[in-house]
Amino acid sequence: MMFLTQSSILLALTASAFAHGTCPPDVYVVEPSKGKGLGVFALHDLEIGDIVMREAPILKINPPDYVRGSGYPMAQVTELVRKEFETLSADAQAEVMSLTYHATADEEATMEKLGIIFRTNAYNTDEQIGLFPRIARINHSCRPNTSYYWAKKLNRRVVYASRPIKKGEEFFVSYIGLLSTHEQRQNHLNRYGFQCTCSACAADLAIKRASDRRRLEISKAFMDFEPQLTLDVPKSKSARRQAHKNAQAISQLAELVEEEGLADYYAKAYRIAAISHARVEEWQPATIFANKGYRLKHMEDPESAFTAEMYSLTSSFIQSWEAELKNQTSKKVSK
Repeated sequence: MMFLTQSSILLALTASAFAHGTCPPDVYVVEPSKGKGLGVFALHDLEIGDIVMREAPILKINPPDYVRGSGYPMAQVTELVRKEFETLSADAQAEVMSLTYHATADEEATMEKLGIIFRTNAYNTDEQIGLFPRIARINHSCRPNTSYYWAKKLNRRVVYASRPIKKGEEFFVSYIGLLSTHEQRQNHLNRYGFQCTCSACAADLAIKRASDRRRLEISKAFMDFEPQLTLDVPKSKSARRQAHKNAQAISQLAELVEEEGLADYYAKAYRIAAISHARVEEWQPATIFANKGYRLKHMEDPESAFTAEMYSLTSSFIQSWEAELKNQTSKKVSK
């Protein structure tokens, strides 16, 4: 019965993760944020997975071809945005034009304001680019307390709590990739016209350097291990020894990601860790990591390919873990 109980525990853990994800009324309010203009603040305590916003794009475009080294041709982007903008109501147009933007003096003199607003605030939505005025009010942090994803079937970008959030706390998302040093992140944020003062960026130099090392280590580990992922069991003793070392290193990777509070990367780290432990038939950690990844991705999008993969891996690893426990029990009885 021990192995059946193990499965029941895992299923209960999974179910508990889905108790949240609802969107109570009046979750947020837009108010002035010190040093940041406007910000979005919690009106209630939120748990992990609680929805902050679901927003359809007020307008979206099929972008022109991307030019390597210079990005999308802004004149063409602005023309496409203008066509969509002109179909909006007066109130919707006013909402778009009220958004904060950043531009150099030369850009202000030569570029249309609408195009600059779109460039500053838009998000990719699969093959298109969309503008979400309410989500655009959420400020950046290099250690954000929310994550977001594009729900194609709903035509909504969804923002949800990635850690517990207290009433009155400001919501933050990440505008950029976070697996880089403080200096590199600030350089990327220059396009938005501000310097980040989040807890990761405002820490003293020693703490900041330690954070930089962890983020670079996480980035390198993803690059090193992700291309090598396979469920094939190593054949030789030397390969198996190396696979064991890799599994332990990747468990530490998951701990580093959690230590940095980089919730956007949790599921990716859990997937790598789950497969790495499964390769050396360490079914308990493989199952736990796979289930963690499944819970996170199901909370985002129950129908995504990632969710389906993590469900399949969790189910398979549970079966292998149960078989291992049965075998251990049989050996004890036979003695």
